[in-house]
Amino acid sequence: ERAGIKRGDRILKANDERIYGRDITNDSIVDKLKGEKNTRVKLTVYRKEEDKILDFIIKRSVIPIKSVDAAYMLTSELGYIKINRFAESTFKEFKSALTKLQKQGAKKLALDLRDNPGGFLGIAEQIVDEFLEDDKLILFTKNKKGKIEKTYATRRGDFEDGEVYILLNENSASASEVVAGALQDNDKGTIVGRRSYGKGLVQREMALGDGSAVRLTVSRYYTPTGRSIQRPYNSGNNNSYFNDYYKRIRTGELTNSEMIEVDDSLRFETPKGKIVYGGGGIIPDVFVPVDTAFENETINYLRRRGHFGFFVFEQLDKDRALYEDFTKQDFIDNFKVSDELSQRFEDFVNEKERTNITFVAYDPEIRRLIKATMARQLFDDNAFEEVINEEDVMIEEVILLSQEYQDF
Repeated sequence: ERAGIKRGDRILKANDERIYGRDITNDSIVDKLKGEKNTRVKLTVYRKEEDKILDFIIKRSVIPIKSVDAAYMLTSELGYIKINRFAESTFKEFKSALTKLQKQGAKKLALDLRDNPGGFLGIAEQIVDEFLEDDKLILFTKNKKGKIEKTYATRRGDFEDGEVYILLNENSASASEVVAGALQDNDKGTIVGRRSYGKGLVQREMALGDGSAVRLTVSRYYTPTGRSIQRPYNSGNNNSYFNDYYKRIRTGELTNSEMIEVDDSLRFETPKGKIVYGGGGIIPDVFVPVDTAFENETINYLRRRGHFGFFVFEQLDKDRALYEDFTKQDFIDNFKVSDELSQRFEDFVNEKERTNITFVAYDPEIRRLIKATMARQLFDDNAFEEVINEEDVMIEEVILLSQEYQDF
């Protein structure tokens, strides 16, 4: 974009070599586009809206992969940050997002770790340190020989005095659970959502000579009260371990908190007397059932197949000029998916494949995802999350909780 390329431009050539057509593989395209940092590549693009072929000289650089998907204000005092994984850059991204929100008046924070599979343990510890006072225990690890290593908060954090709400679901794992467990056990954060995945193992990656690597489990981690959140597994019974999600569906745990199994022998107490349990994930303080209208097999199927992304790209490619006058906030606040656009989506899917989907039964959710995907392609990931979160039941619960505490 800095060089002048616009969304919707078709890249036809790289250094005068064709990179389009059925005979061109993805690998060959990547090979022609990638190169050493600070080297240059000439891109030839077709701009449909102007019906022109244009050349641009692009300077190659490292492309950052963001781990903070969104950061914006939910209310005048409640900020929102979504982290999709804990990578090397995550703490820097988080600090930048938090500073931005504090400048906008954030005194409370919703930290969304839903579907976050984990990542670097040290990065999770740094983020926890932003919320805890000095010398508060973040976690400890214990290896097979019983050696214990403890990690404490070490400095003044930027959000020690603010209210924190951690959003979890059944796909929040590992480092996500470190953050949630540390804040819950220190009576700092309110955990909102559903029981997390239950992965409490510390692994060390060992590089092999052929470029591959093997990860060895070297210890378990424990929350400050002494909980292991690793869910149980029996040697030789992999199916039981990996099918845990389907067990939660079958037992009704995703829609009813009373169906969460707890082991009284793994009962712990926080400094302020809150009862917490170990043995299989972080159990939320405030349970929010799965939104079956939005998180169901039909909607998930349409998303997995990429129908929303391909449809929106096609529609914007035809009518991009219609949206040029929208600012991001204006689009989020005022754009409505028309009946015609909704029908076009149904026709698009039916052209691509045969389905038995009764589209009218999922119309509100389909419109929501069309708009959110348009927001992403017109603007950014932050806009996508803002649209999706407008009707997110867990976000609504967090907003209510933050207002209840304020009223109290």
